[in-house]
Amino acid sequence: MTITVIGCGRWGTFIAYYLDTLGHTITLYGRKGSETFQRLLETRNNDLVTLSDRICLTDELSAVEEADIVLISIGSQGLRSLCQESPLQALRDKTIVLCMKGLEIGTGCRLTEVVAQSLHPSNTAAVWIGPGHVQEFVAGVPNCMVIDCHNEAVKHRLVEAFSGPLIRFYYGSDLIGNEVGAAAKNVIGIAAGMLDGYHLSSLKGALMSRGTREISRLICAMGGNELSAYGLCHLGDYEATVFSPYSHNRRFGEAFVKGEPFEALAEGYYTVKALVLLAETYQVELPICRAVYDVLYEKAAPQTALRTLLDRSLKQEF
Repeated sequence: MTITVIGCGRWGTFIAYYLDTLGHTITLYGRKGSETFQRLLETRNNDLVTLSDRICLTDELSAVEEADIVLISIGSQGLRSLCQESPLQALRDKTIVLCMKGLEIGTGCRLTEVVAQSLHPSNTAAVWIGPGHVQEFVAGVPNCMVIDCHNEAVKHRLVEAFSGPLIRFYYGSDLIGNEVGAAAKNVIGIAAGMLDGYHLSSLKGALMSRGTREISRLICAMGGNELSAYGLCHLGDYEATVFSPYSHNRRFGEAFVKGEPFEALAEGYYTVKALVLLAETYQVELPICRAVYDVLYEKAAPQTALRTLLDRSLKQEF
């Protein structure tokens, strides 16, 4: 397959590297003037992977025109703006694979909804989600991930084309649940980091259990399958998000309560705002997400927010 990957961050660059090893024809797009992309042009290395000479590097977004499949790996809040660019507006009958996890703040839209609203309806949007860090993949540590899409034929074609010894893909069966669950796990990751910052890591078990439960309620209210929250999109991604030293969201949460700077992108910071909007829209109680939101946006004291969670009324677990 001929594939264009948009986004030269650590995940987008790894995807280009990985798909190249499977024999696909890969073009990796990066923004002109980007320090990250400039380094790739000069060295073909980003300290995590070294790109083969087979991979074409370009700062021309028109590279999407010749691709069978367009993969996008950028910050989720930039997706709608990207879709307004002329080369993407001109796309017809393409498969757009979103290799990112998030919800649009302000609208609460899932990312496939953003694509559907922004691009020509002849295009088909899919998602590539699940656990795994680039640092572990390049060390040869395999993992399991999910591809989901409303179009069954496209979904099967992608799973067959992208599967290899390093990544075992599963066929997703609930696009709503998989997108919401994948986005929400980053919020739980921030909460986990806050616990680490206060040396309360033993509470992570409860966080994982109750976090999954509240996200399952939201998924169900939105028309998805609540069991999706217990799959690879959410609970199955907790080790990589709640415990891993590579997790940006966990590290952001820990740095936040310690008052330390943290410059890397933590998608959960934006996602929690969208989740609070969805909770209000669908009348679903999301106590953990609300606590994280109050700390990040309402200047609530983290320890006070934690105490509020622990002081909630007594009830049945299920």
